[in-house]
Amino acid sequence: MTHHLPAGKAAAGPYAVDVSPRSAGWGYSSLRVLRLEPGGSHTFDTGDSEWIVLPLGGACTVASDDDFGHEEFALTGRRSVFDGVTDFAYVPRDARVTVSSSEGGRFALTGARCSRRLPARYGPASDVPVELRGTGNCSRQVNNFGAAGVLECDKLIAVEVLTPGGNWSSFPPHKHDEHRPGEESVLEEIYYFEFAAHDGTPGLGYQRVSPSGPGRETDVLAEVRDGDVVLIPDGWHGPSMAVPGHHMYYLNVMAGPEAERAWLICDHPDHAWIRDTWPEQPVDPRLPLYTAPERSA
Repeated sequence: MTHHLPAGKAAAGPYAVDVSPRSAGWGYSSLRVLRLEPGGSHTFDTGDSEWIVLPLGGACTVASDDDFGHEEFALTGRRSVFDGVTDFAYVPRDARVTVSSSEGGRFALTGARCSRRLPARYGPASDVPVELRGTGNCSRQVNNFGAAGVLECDKLIAVEVLTPGGNWSSFPPHKHDEHRPGEESVLEEIYYFEFAAHDGTPGLGYQRVSPSGPGRETDVLAEVRDGDVVLIPDGWHGPSMAVPGHHMYYLNVMAGPEAERAWLICDHPDHAWIRDTWPEQPVDPRLPLYTAPERSA
């Protein structure tokens, strides 16, 4: 398996990124990035997967049709992933979905094979918990739009992480590739990257994944840029490093075979101690890059 997919390598048809269980060689997690021209639309069948339609840049309308009826959601979206929390739409398995945009844009479709059909629904930006994780140069922001315990899904877990330039996130390195009830869950994971440019110069970062044991030998040290994808079937993942001067964004998509939908991780024993230093340091003052909008009365 090729675990680092530079921009364009995972493109297929209308999708700038198209990662499926079949193409990744695993059982559950999917990611598509759809680009629409002004006035454009795209229809797809959800099949055996549940999906979240998440604007990366632009607004859209999401229409979902199945045996239970028709649902339609207008997503306000955002200018870019560095400009604000976005609203989103959840669409169930066994449906036909149309995404359309009058002004065009880019839209992530995060998916997971699942068994249960849950209702289509709208996710307002004001309901997205924005978490500041770590301190010092380990500070990062997590937009928990599709986290376990936040949004009801059958298998899918999805979050956004924003790392200020010069900081390290996904640190200490951690893993979720063994079934250990109450301690660690088995989850396949996709990282999709974007970077803030500076005076027209594109940003970049680095992603590390290292083997976590026999039979779990994923090994990646990749320079990542806009539109790159890293697939993590197993292994210690982290750090994710943003070069100075360029904020880094990544979208995480996770799913797996566990009966309980939970994000349970194990820190790398050589680096877990770093958490003990966090209370002694302030959170990076650049964070949060933005907050969720206030709920309307």
